[in-house]
Amino acid sequence: MVIKSGARPRIILAAVAVVQFMVSLDLSVVNVGLPQIAAGLGFSAVGLTWVIHAYALTFGGLLLLGGKAADRYGRKPVLLLGLGLFGLASLVGGFAQEPGHLVAARAVQGIGAAALAPAALALLTATFPTGKVRVRAIGVWSAMNAAGGAFGVLIGGLLTEYAGWRWVMFVNVPMAACALAMVWRVAAGPSPVRSGRPDVLGAVLATSGMTLLVFGIVRTDRYSWASPITVTTLAVAAALLVAFIHVERTTAREPLIRLGLLTNRSVAGANAYSLLVGAAMAAAFYFVSLYLQRVLGVGPALAGVEFLPFALGVIAGSVLAVKLGYRLAPRTLLVIGGLLTATGLAWFGLISPDGAFTTDVLGPSIVAGVGFGLCLGPVVSTATAGVAPHEAGAASGLLNSSRQLGASLGLAALGTVAHDRTGQAITPEALNDGYALSLTLGAALLVAAVLVALTVLRRTSPPSQAEQSDDRDSLLAR
Repeated sequence: MVIKSGARPRIILAAVAVVQFMVSLDLSVVNVGLPQIAAGLGFSAVGLTWVIHAYALTFGGLLLLGGKAADRYGRKPVLLLGLGLFGLASLVGGFAQEPGHLVAARAVQGIGAAALAPAALALLTATFPTGKVRVRAIGVWSAMNAAGGAFGVLIGGLLTEYAGWRWVMFVNVPMAACALAMVWRVAAGPSPVRSGRPDVLGAVLATSGMTLLVFGIVRTDRYSWASPITVTTLAVAAALLVAFIHVERTTAREPLIRLGLLTNRSVAGANAYSLLVGAAMAAAFYFVSLYLQRVLGVGPALAGVEFLPFALGVIAGSVLAVKLGYRLAPRTLLVIGGLLTATGLAWFGLISPDGAFTTDVLGPSIVAGVGFGLCLGPVVSTATAGVAPHEAGAASGLLNSSRQLGASLGLAALGTVAHDRTGQAITPEALNDGYALSLTLGAALLVAAVLVALTVLRRTSPPSQAEQSDDRDSLLAR
């Protein structure tokens, strides 16, 4: 059955919420189970990192292509394809018998996520284009985005300890099936715009350049930033991306992304903000998890439970962003949320080797969580506001890509800083010093994001009462 009535927006919102929770969950759910995965499949210490990197490479490298595919071929078919790939790869990965099997499954998961994430977000922003319902819909999306990442650590720890590591892969299958069933029931919507032949060369250059950039960044755990391998890899990635820009400016075909989109201050500012916040928060998740397990000595399940205050704080912040979004402009929320999150990470920077959850983790988790939740919805709203409907997928893919690349860059750079501070020592005191320094630098990245919001983004107003009324009438008429 196809849904065409007023129930359609609600089903779309529910489906997109499940999709975003699943994608965010998969970024963190395997982290706690890595030692058990290594023991179960015989991974080497270096090879084990590819359980994370295989997903990051394909997800981050193919996001722009996924966004363009959603614009050109339709959001619903691309979303269905992505969900099918993601669910199947999760099922196959859960049955992996060798390291290569799991790494390949994680790579296919990344391909599926690169298709479904921008398609889902574009579908959401097209269904709720303006006003009060847009604020509410993006608030739900941001809450599920945050909850997936935060609860991923909890779910991963519990599944690993009580059900086995394979369930960190299997857990995605029912969610993908549920989202696929909901999307299948929704009408396809307007036909996609196909104004010309697709820019295949641009797609190859952008995907290759971004994939190689992520590859070079994530390999800094083996090769330093100054090593010939890293420098060469990043230089080739930069050359490919410069070539991509040249092709996009001169091609007679339909470009992968219209460069004029990047001159839009809202789009450019939101993506810069997202990159910096992604860099800080990915590193924060990683180092707080290590602090709990390596310094305070808690087990994987308990470490997951101790992430709950952060998860609940993010959800609370997302709900608060919806309430305040009716009264405050998105830029104001980005500034307030960024400053709160920076305060939380600076507080984390005071961790001590003889600390405890209640004194060193609980308070900063709540502050950083609420601040992060305040940021998520407004940055999506800002990055997609005023974008033409046929470019919504490209704008969504760009935003997801900036966040993913920021996460890879931040984790690699701050991980190097932590390692340099720690040196060869593995005592709790030495590890604590490295983690504390990196968390403090994460706070500095968030302050930089706030400066971007203040200097790049334009002043805007919250939805007016007239907009809210018109938008409600339009939604009921669907």
